[in-house]
Amino acid sequence: MKISTVKGMNEYSPNEVLLRDYLQNVILTTYQSFGFQKISTPIMEDIENLENSEGGENLKLLFKVLKRGDKLEKDLSDGNYENLADLGLRYDLTLPLCRYVANNKFKLPTPFRCIQIDRVYRAERPQKGRLREFVQCDIDIIGTDSCNAEIELITTTAKALGEIGIQDFAVKINNRKLLNTLLLSLGFTKDQLEGVCISFDKMSKIGIGGVKTELMQKGCDEDAITKFMNLLSNMPISLDTMREICGENEDIRSLETIINSCSRISNDQYRMEFDLSLVRGQSYYTGAVFEIVSNDWNGSIAGGGRYDNLIGKFTNEVIPAVGFSIGFERIYQMLLENNYQIPNMKKRLAIVYKKEAIVEVLQEAAKYQQDFDIVLYEEKSNVRKQIGKIKTQCDAYLILNQSEGMVFFSEEV
Repeated sequence: MKISTVKGMNEYSPNEVLLRDYLQNVILTTYQSFGFQKISTPIMEDIENLENSEGGENLKLLFKVLKRGDKLEKDLSDGNYENLADLGLRYDLTLPLCRYVANNKFKLPTPFRCIQIDRVYRAERPQKGRLREFVQCDIDIIGTDSCNAEIELITTTAKALGEIGIQDFAVKINNRKLLNTLLLSLGFTKDQLEGVCISFDKMSKIGIGGVKTELMQKGCDEDAITKFMNLLSNMPISLDTMREICGENEDIRSLETIINSCSRISNDQYRMEFDLSLVRGQSYYTGAVFEIVSNDWNGSIAGGGRYDNLIGKFTNEVIPAVGFSIGFERIYQMLLENNYQIPNMKKRLAIVYKKEAIVEVLQEAAKYQQDFDIVLYEEKSNVRKQIGKIKTQCDAYLILNQSEGMVFFSEEV
């Protein structure tokens, strides 16, 4: 039997779990303080739902679950190898939320402010920062197309990061509808937009030249590619420049409202930046998309966007929705590597006692549990050696003895 974990799936020590639980609790408490409510959904979804969720590159990373019993045997005997799976592990929390809303829409308030903090699964190639099982911390607002929802999400997420102690960051924002308008004005066709966005989303990794090569390979018009490359060579692009190219429109006005409102709210905790190169890989995004980039850790630590059409795949009606997800694993790893200390954490008090004094020690322990986490140790023959080990795991210790029916401590805290 193998004792190592499956690649890409971690196990955590007690101290690591303490930090993970603390971070999740701070995030949850902050979300709840803004009126969001937590739900829980299954880790498995119908494979048809997952494969039709417009999850972009993530659909290539699905963990599929084989059919069971007679159904599997029949497909194998019939040579129906393309349909051996009927379930899959969720690759994010958005698709399960959409199904949940469709299934419970008559019970939910409008708008519905939702929290999900749970594990998701992707068949990644395991490496640092790329796990197959990881935690996402999502908040979503369902049922309103007002850009005030984006303002709420950005403000709430920024507050949660601040409560953890993350301060120096920027919120980058774009709009997929505005990006599509730009691409159409440059000469790309409507059926090419998704492919162009997928290539554009890789620009930070493959560069402008790599984007051009991919667009050529996809058969895009050379004149459109040239115009696009000329535009990208003048990055960053301002909203005023976008207005000159695309004309005045609602998407630009919405972005300006979000940027100006959040800038006023932020009290200089963070900066709002329009970033045309922000695409985000999932093709289900229909409007604003945003990411939080940490200047201390040089990377994205949260992301999300508007997905007004995804719930409609279940209900055949347009139900607006927008969400934001904190990159929990990245933040956890960075804080762990920087020896982050949980503030106001209760100290651990060890009580060493003789085996026959279990009742007395539990009675005494109750007196200290308000101020300490209590750990009980049966006394060993070599108490001195035992105390040496205890000191490596606890902050203080007491030794409980019995003498003539009396209970007393030979070591004060």
